[in-house]
Amino acid sequence: MDLGSLLTTTLNDTLSVSLPLFRTELALAATVVLLLLCRMLPVLRLLDSALVALGGVLFATWFAWVDLRGLPGSPWALADIAATPLRQELFGGLLVFDSLTAYIRLVLTGFLVLYILFTKVSGIPDREDGADFYAMVLGATLGMCLMASANHLLMVFMAVEMASVPSYALAGLLKGRKASSEAALKYAVYGAGAAGIMLYGISLLAGVLGTCHLPTMAIELARVVGEQGIGSGKVMVLSLGGLMVAVGLAFKLSAVPFHFWCPDVFEGAAAEVGAFLSVASKAAAVALLLRLVFGLGDPAAATAAGGAAAVAGLAETRHFMVYVIALMAAVTCTLGNLAAYGQTNMKRLLAYSTIAHAGYLMMGAAAATAMLGTSPAGARNAVTALAFYLGTYLFMNLGAFAIVALLRNRLRSEEISAYAGLVRTSPGVVVATAVVLVSLVGLPPLAGFVSKFLVFSSIVEAIRAGAEQPLMLVLLVLGGLNTVLSLFYYLRVLKVMTFDPPPADRPTEAFPLVSLPGAFVTAVAVPVVVLGIFWAGLYAAAQMAGRFVS
Repeated sequence: MDLGSLLTTTLNDTLSVSLPLFRTELALAATVVLLLLCRMLPVLRLLDSALVALGGVLFATWFAWVDLRGLPGSPWALADIAATPLRQELFGGLLVFDSLTAYIRLVLTGFLVLYILFTKVSGIPDREDGADFYAMVLGATLGMCLMASANHLLMVFMAVEMASVPSYALAGLLKGRKASSEAALKYAVYGAGAAGIMLYGISLLAGVLGTCHLPTMAIELARVVGEQGIGSGKVMVLSLGGLMVAVGLAFKLSAVPFHFWCPDVFEGAAAEVGAFLSVASKAAAVALLLRLVFGLGDPAAATAAGGAAAVAGLAETRHFMVYVIALMAAVTCTLGNLAAYGQTNMKRLLAYSTIAHAGYLMMGAAAATAMLGTSPAGARNAVTALAFYLGTYLFMNLGAFAIVALLRNRLRSEEISAYAGLVRTSPGVVVATAVVLVSLVGLPPLAGFVSKFLVFSSIVEAIRAGAEQPLMLVLLVLGGLNTVLSLFYYLRVLKVMTFDPPPADRPTEAFPLVSLPGAFVTAVAVPVVVLGIFWAGLYAAAQMAGRFVS
């Protein structure tokens, strides 16, 4: 093919295929540019940056919703929407559009709509810093959307960095506060180290396999492992490279032992920033984990590589990935729950809660990976469980951080002891807090119970399918024990709110639910109850995400 034909083909593919399926990211990018212009041009400074950001995010959410409806088999498809192929590579294979991409885009943009409303109610950022703040939030979300759709290792690295760098600046949003500056510095130092290790791992994988395109890498991986055997030098280099890439993923997931930044950053940064990092980063990191594991462990790659040795080689690769993910999940979940016990600061407690929930999510990812070669239907159900978990986690964690931020405005404190006796003056917010925290525990009839039940069911399904049975059984037992452990530190907060006497120096001003902050808390807490009873709609959307498993 000559250069002219190549350029024509690339241009046609970009305009007719890639850009129409890239509208969500384009809407976010255009909004970022508009926000920067609002900061630069005196005329546009009169605009409220929050409303500008909200308008752009609503457009992005609409495009994400249309893309999800346009997939074949979507229960919400309309007659006027042409069906999109279930898997479509974009921009020459750098990105991929499928049901997982569409679902995560919708979760991220839907979260942004609630998040912008939350920041307007809480008062952070102020009008002067609003344009910068929302530009960084939307820029980081753009990187997270790319994480969910990455189909090439270089795009994986670029997307992770695009999501991380604005987050470092957001952590230092509270100018003049030593704790905030220290949080940003720690986050940036840890992030730079994790990024360097991840990039070196990518170079090892690309050097041995000769490609960075994930589907092609899977074929080469099956061939190399099948031909060389487990103990060969090439396979050892591949294992080392895979572990180094896992470091970058573990950093984004705040998984042990790469979690040290999380409690310090959440405590030093504003609660509004903690809400963004705990929900959006988690959703994108889980999507990227699934993308890499399923991309490199796809059983179809063994068939393409040819021969029984390739099939056995890819099975050994999946076995390695399952054990790495399961080990990190078990340690992450247990350490997160145990470390939360001694916390006196609410943001720090929620940071360890975030770490523990990363462990639960990784348990589901381990079950999905284990069933990839033996039970594709089971793997789809496991991915569905993870997608549902992310959808409910959005409301639970956003609700928790919203309550912390809004109580901070009233009480001038984020210490748990400051909440003592709050039920006497603000019973409504105590009820909302109980709903959110009990749901994070995973008790019925709230959304968190359904989420954990689905994840644990996927582990049981892996055991029944004979996929890594002893390991899955250990994960199931640890998941149950950790759920019981988490009950105590969540309920301790409610005990302080209801039974402890209020401090004498606390302002007597109540926090009524019949107010703008109270209305937002109610709006976030109600879905936690509703999705625990009527969860069919969200589960149908999560099932669409699970269909990306071939």
